[in-house]
Amino acid sequence: MQYKRLGKTGLQVSPLALGCMTFGVPERGTHPWTLDEEASRPIIRRAVELGINFFDTANMYSDGTSEEIVGRALKDFTRREETVIATKLYYPMGKGPNRGGLSRKAIMTEVDASLRRLGTDYIDLYQIHRWDDDTPLEETLEALHDVVKAGKVRYLGASSMHAWQFARALYLAERHGWTRFVSMQNHLNLLYREEEREMLPLCAAEGIGVIPWSPLARGRLARDWDVASKRSDTDEVTRRLYAATEDADRRVADAVKAVAGARGVPRAQVAMAWVAQKAGVTAPIVGASRLSQLEDAAAALKLRLSAEEIAQLEAPYVPHRVAGFV
Repeated sequence: MQYKRLGKTGLQVSPLALGCMTFGVPERGTHPWTLDEEASRPIIRRAVELGINFFDTANMYSDGTSEEIVGRALKDFTRREETVIATKLYYPMGKGPNRGGLSRKAIMTEVDASLRRLGTDYIDLYQIHRWDDDTPLEETLEALHDVVKAGKVRYLGASSMHAWQFARALYLAERHGWTRFVSMQNHLNLLYREEEREMLPLCAAEGIGVIPWSPLARGRLARDWDVASKRSDTDEVTRRLYAATEDADRRVADAVKAVAGARGVPRAQVAMAWVAQKAGVTAPIVGASRLSQLEDAAAALKLRLSAEEIAQLEAPYVPHRVAGFV
């Protein structure tokens, strides 16, 4: 495994991050397709064996049980100083006021709750899961700076938002001497490339590490177009992200199938290789519910697509409406 720096930092991460939304108690939260702890542990262990040191979860995944499962597994399978744990906050963690968002109160409460669930005394990368229109940005940035200075967090990251919002956050942090975001976790795959317009050039200019989510478009690029999965049948987010452009997206999926067939490799490897090979990308985030999915993701790191193959994959794309910010 060849490790990469996360943006301009000195932090070394594997060029593939294991997304941990897949892990959690199925009865908790809104993801009935998650794996319980017994089923999750072999996948996390195999990720460590493959050299993956970068694990991305969130406080709201399966009502906090993802963090608990990941924390216990990493303690058993690897050493803390060799592991990069990333988690996120924003979405409500209960009923009532102040249970979500990016207020100072929410940040101070949720960072401590995540530390308890993960069983660690610091978080390597603490990310804002979404933009909070109801909290002054200065309040959010100063509170995040304070949790870094308190030693609870090593680095700060952001997730899906408009490029102008991210540019403003970077500017305000620099202006006030607060800790800047070092990474952007955004929506990027062959079915959704709108981030190429503004966000990716901004991240390149500012030295921001890019760690895209859903590199396989919720699995749609890894199987026949009309084949469903338990997740696709129950995941409303998938329908919101891709239903509006289904005909054009089908042509992209057909191109992935053609390239994979010519190469003699699974489609997932081709779709993942396109993201991993893209300029500016540090580490795609892959979710795995089977060991074979993890093996395909790792194999994709060795698959070098030619310029002709990339052109073939990209040619059917049509502009999409902005999606993935909520």
